[in-house]
This record gives sequence, structure tokens and C-alpha cells, in this order.
Amino acid sequence: MKIAMFTDSYLPSRDGVVTSILLSRKSLEALGHEVIIFAPEPKDPKAREDGVYYFRSKSFNSYQGYSIPMFPTDKCHILKKLDVDIIHAQGLLFMGLRSMFAGRTLKLPVVISFHTMITDAAKFYNFTPLPDWVVTRLMWTYLKDLLERADSVIVPTNAIKIELEQSVHRMKHIEVIPTGVDTVMFNPNNSGTEMRNKYGLDGGKVILTVGRIAWEKNLDLILEGFKILHEKDPQTKLIVAGEGPAKAHAKQKAVDLGIQNSTFFPGFVPDADLPGLYAASDAFTIASKFETQGLVVLEAMASGKPCSGINFRAIAEIIENNVNGFTFSESPESWALATHMALESDGQVGLRARQRAEEYSLMESAKKMVALYEYAIEAKKKRLAK
Repeated sequence: MKIAMFTDSYLPSRDGVVTSILLSRKSLEALGHEVIIFAPEPKDPKAREDGVYYFRSKSFNSYQGYSIPMFPTDKCHILKKLDVDIIHAQGLLFMGLRSMFAGRTLKLPVVISFHTMITDAAKFYNFTPLPDWVVTRLMWTYLKDLLERADSVIVPTNAIKIELEQSVHRMKHIEVIPTGVDTVMFNPNNSGTEMRNKYGLDGGKVILTVGRIAWEKNLDLILEGFKILHEKDPQTKLIVAGEGPAKAHAKQKAVDLGIQNSTFFPGFVPDADLPGLYAASDAFTIASKFETQGLVVLEAMASGKPCSGINFRAIAEIIENNVNGFTFSESPESWALATHMALESDGQVGLRARQRAEEYSLMESAKKMVALYEYAIEAKKKRLAK
């Protein structure tokens, strides 16, 4: 099967969507299928990847590292020449529209993955003169139209499925298929010695959070909670790994809270170093209410780490409080308590975290994806035959 994947973000940018695409492509290719990427062109021509078809784009100033493929272009002739079987849109904005146009023109089925709650992010990146509530309403109007036109919609968790079904009532088909986690790459036997030495982490317990440092990731809650926790245990350390538009704010916040000497911002961590970074930590935390799945949580759990996570959406679906991790409400005191419990938990919590992560295998997700593609192809044929 030939799959054309359209995405609004791709290498060299890194986020959950890009990671999901890379993992899905790897797994689908391992099953013998061909995946062809269509993406916005990177700002640096040297970052172009062989075999990827790029759309001419403009940098998005409000969100560093992202480009908008806003210029008119026609890739339908390329898709027709490649003889693809299905189009899979991994983005909801410009590339979602382009994929829908291509599917209609070429009479190909279009599957859309709902990775991102873009309506939640709108208030942080609203570059229009319109009030936030107007932008949010317009976004939902657009999303309803897009998702109802798709031959199938993929969501990574039941929490998001329920939320979409409450707002989008005429979707043809919706299915939960989470992004798989590499439980071989991330495992409890990895060594964290190199990372501990690199960042000088010996002598105290280490809390880790990984991801884009963006406004919607709710990092202020972690920093404010860490101040409380650090006052009770001055030996604790916090690592905030990643890059993003809110990094300068987060670093200044750490200074304002007086925790800058125990808070580390190592920047973007390459994939090869991530297993060691998880291994170097004693607990993982995530406060983002924005997540539709939260792959970094599963990576930490696959590494056998106890996690503290906000009791909301996908995170609450993955972390079972006091069983395989600990959940907290949106208050610094609640974060400090849950994270303290994660740091002090016994090995059984880490063992159950690992067992939870094993439920999200790469191959199982890829097989479910192939089955969905086959369903969408047959459903499209039946609709066209009417």
C-alpha cells in the first residue's frame, strides 16, 4: 500500500506530531508499506530530506520553527504519478485542506489524525484583531467541516474521541489508534550515568519534563510547584528539556521563583540521548492540558519511571492515580504532593508504569492503522459507486 502523509510540521522542527509521523512511518514500512511525506519546506534548504515533497512556505513568526505552506501549488499530478492508495493528513490546517482538495480531485480516501487541540492553542497565538472567543468559534466551524468531510478520523485516546463526538456530529467514521511507543529503545535497563554526569545531577533526586517549551504546555505550574517541593527538599533538581517560544519566559520564571540554580534547561535533546535522560531521572512530570495523547509520558513509563501528570484529558487516561503514577489538579500544591509521591514511590509503581506502556506497542498501532486504511479505501469505493 502507498500512503501519502500530509503534515503541517516536519523535520527539522520537533514536536509530538513529527515524532508520531516518524514512528508511524517506521512501523508501516516494517510491515511492507510505502509512506511518502508531503510537508512545508524548511527555512534552511540543507534541512530538506530526500524523498519528501515540499510545499513552498512562509515562516510563522508567532511560533518559532514552524512554516506555513500558504502559497498556491498543485501536488495532485505528483500524487497521481506516484499512484498512492490513500491520503493521511497528519495536520489540521493548511495541509489538512490540501489533503482534502487532493482527495476530492483524485477520488482518493482521506484519513485525518486529530493530534492537536488547536482551538486550545488559538488564544496563545492569535495574530488577528479578533477576540479569542471569536477565533475559537471560527476554528471549531472550520474543524467540523474538515472532519465531517474526511473518510475517517483517527484520535489517539478515548478522551479525545468523546470530546470530538460532542462537537462534531456527522463524522463518517472515528477510531482510536494511539501512537505507539518504542518499548525497546525506552526500557528500565537503560543507564542514566552519562546524562547525570553531563548535567551534574548527582546528589539529589531528579524530576524531568520533556517537550516543546510553549505557552500551552502549562510549565508555570511545574515551576511554581517545584518551588514548593524544593523548599522542603533543597537537594531536588528539575530538568526542563526542549526548545520553544516560551523558553525565555520559563527561564526568567525560574529566576523569579529563586529556583534557577536547581532548574536545568538543556535545550533540544537528540533522540539518541533521550533514553539516557529518562534513565537519569527519578520521576517524570507533565502539566499540559493540551495533550491528545502525551507520548513523552509513555516514553517515561516505558523507561520504568513513576510519573506525575495533570488529571485532564489524555494524561488522566494513561496515568491511573496511585497505581502506575500520580495525578494532580491545577495547583502548585497539588503538583508538589503528587510529584513528591512519585519520587518516594516504590519499584512497583515503576513496574506497573512499564506494563502500561507495553500496551502501546509500535507494531500493534501500525496494524490497526493498516486495517483502518483498508476500511477507508473500501468505504470510499462504495460511496463513489453510488
